[in-house]
Amino acid sequence: MAKPNYSFEKRQRELEKKKKKEEKNQRKLAKGSAPDASTVAQASAPADADIPAENA
Repeated sequence: MAKPNYSFEKRQRELEKKKKKEEKNQRKLAKGSAPDASTVAQASAPADADIPAENA
């Protein structure tokens, strides 16, 4: 009977963990960047509203 290749199995588990960690990190970055973009848009809107009032 053939010997099990434990090194291969371990490497596959490590690759799977690494893949899941990367996916989680990407979701985290995407989730974190979405509120930042909306706050920038909201912050610039009142500034734009003040400019015409000063010019008028």
